[in-house]
Amino acid sequence: MTVYAIAQLKMTDRAAYDRYQARFFDVFRKYSGRLLAADEQPRVLEGTWPYDKLVMMSFPDEAAFVAFSNSADYEDISRDRKAGAQATVPLVKGFAPAG
Repeated sequence: MTVYAIAQLKMTDRAAYDRYQARFFDVFRKYSGRLLAADEQPRVLEGTWPYDKLVMMSFPDEAAFVAFSNSADYEDISRDRKAGAQATVPLVKGFAPAG
């Protein structure tokens, strides 16, 4: 079942985050990920949103996401992501209607 990773980011060191971002796609593509959205100014329709950026990604299944997030390649670049931004990242299962 498709899963969606929704990263909500609060920038702390833009230069470090930019280094991460520059290397991200080379790693991401290896794990069948799809970038669905990346927005530094999402329109907040309800409530408050204390972040600076939202990124939505999909993976064919949870195993593909885990392989990506636990890979040595991602671990290497994620040092800059962790230095550059605080993140909240829920992993959401896709919806499969009954029937």
